[in-house]
Amino acid sequence: MGRSFAERSHETELMDTEAVSFEDYRACLKDLATVNALTLTHGPILTWLDRATRNLAPSGRVTVLDVGYGYGDLLRKIHAWSRRKRRIVDLVGVDLNPMSETIARAVTPTDVFIDYRTGNIFDYEPERPIDFIISSQTTHHMSDEELAVFIRWIEQVAARGWYIADLHRHSVPFHAFGALARVARWHRFVQHDGPVSIARSFRKDDWERILHAAGLLPGTAEIRWHVPFRLCVSRLK
Repeated sequence: MGRSFAERSHETELMDTEAVSFEDYRACLKDLATVNALTLTHGPILTWLDRATRNLAPSGRVTVLDVGYGYGDLLRKIHAWSRRKRRIVDLVGVDLNPMSETIARAVTPTDVFIDYRTGNIFDYEPERPIDFIISSQTTHHMSDEELAVFIRWIEQVAARGWYIADLHRHSVPFHAFGALARVARWHRFVQHDGPVSIARSFRKDDWERILHAAGLLPGTAEIRWHVPFRLCVSRLK
């Protein structure tokens, strides 16, 4: 009997449940960054930031917070984007795993300042206003109930808007990613957790239900599909 994609899977990912060494975790994050590059993961967020900052003064300073930064590759991409746009951007990242901070710092050039932090996002108290909050490939680790709480939090904290990038639950990427990960010989966590992440991810009606539970009125946030099988939710204030 085939797997059903009608509802979000509750299957756990190895990265969330298995004890892992620093070297193992670093190798896994490095492979995930490769996956992000190959599958154009960060493109929609950079396009949205273009739109979100279009009417802001070029000299205006903005602060971007990334929730669940992992290898730090998205924050480094945003830093490169800010240089191209000649816009001053303060970059902050918060990740639950303390190993992420050490790993992300080590692969970030010394002339690129990113404020990597460790901790639970709900315990984070910004020292300065946060203009934009972003989160990429992180929300599928949360339950619907946790997500509603998270969205209420980012809605309260983000002064100008927020963007959640994640996966579209579908059989095509589920099977295609599993085959690609095996051929590429990516880390065993990536081979196992990639398809599980897709099974744990979202369809449009999931996001509509979660946004409603978070107290957002219909139409307040935008739900958009992007190639390849990405489902992203955003809000501009």
